[in-house]
Amino acid sequence: MTKKSYRWAINEAIAQEMRRDPRVIVMGEDNAGGMGAPGEDDAWGGPRGVTKGLMPEFGRERVLDTPISESAFIGAAAGAAVTGLRPVVELMFVDFMGVCFDQIFNQAGKFRYMFGGKAVTPLVVRTMYGAGLRVASQHSQCLYPIFTHTPGIKVVLPSSPYEAKGLMVQAIRDEDPVIFFEHKVMYDDEEEVPDEAYTIPFGEANLTREGGDVTIIALGRMVSFANRTADMLEKDGITCTVIDPRTTSPLDEETILEHVEGTGRAVVVDEANPRCSMATDIAALIGQNVFSALKAPVKIVTPPHTPVPFAPELEDAYIPSVAKIKAVVREVVGYTR
Repeated sequence: MTKKSYRWAINEAIAQEMRRDPRVIVMGEDNAGGMGAPGEDDAWGGPRGVTKGLMPEFGRERVLDTPISESAFIGAAAGAAVTGLRPVVELMFVDFMGVCFDQIFNQAGKFRYMFGGKAVTPLVVRTMYGAGLRVASQHSQCLYPIFTHTPGIKVVLPSSPYEAKGLMVQAIRDEDPVIFFEHKVMYDDEEEVPDEAYTIPFGEANLTREGGDVTIIALGRMVSFANRTADMLEKDGITCTVIDPRTTSPLDEETILEHVEGTGRAVVVDEANPRCSMATDIAALIGQNVFSALKAPVKIVTPPHTPVPFAPELEDAYIPSVAKIKAVVREVVGYTR
């Protein structure tokens, strides 16, 4: 295995699938560099360089630059998917879903259902999400709950480079539309990642820590925050199970419920706004199914219900932190009826 960044792990997954399957194409803004423009060909590789190097290897017929019209190129990708291609299309920031959501939830997400299972739609929409880079409220939101709410769409939140590669390979091979959420702060995170292609099945959560006092369910970037919290609390004699769902649709309800039932305590950590979030959804799931096993109320750790601030001090205060998670876990563990 080689140490790879989150960015490179995704790039490698796409490149390996493009070599394996000639139907895989890449679409989006600034993937290949403007045709005939001065300077280096493939100068950008997308806004964060994730597709860097793909155009020289696979050519402009498979690595396509698109106009700045999300409704046009997401719609084109959905159409390409139902006609036999396997597009990997980049929606630069998930905040821009407002101009192409109809193409995703009313078209791609419903094709299989409307046409009796015959219209498979192997479409991957890559998109950036999350706060932390001082790009303000129109470029920093966590909107995966909206896509999770929509039937027919699979929603993926990789929490590390290893997870990112395996989940991307699985996404490209899947026969349904997949929204692949990449946290913009994580692109330079590094860890050991296999060089060969591998898949991580959707709907199977990952246990990153196991302990008997409390179960922490964390999503995306928050998984690393939860792991750090668990490591700190272990020194104080509090042991935590940390669950990374990996996908919110499908959601591995069985693993979550089994471990919450075992510890009797649950904390859900979610960077999305608290109303109608994954945190509230998972908290309700626990309350409905294993209420009698709970030793303390289910607690959630989320940002406040506000837009993401631009001021650095306010943005740092907005994002759930290790200190906040630690305080909530201590509260849950110390609760007595």
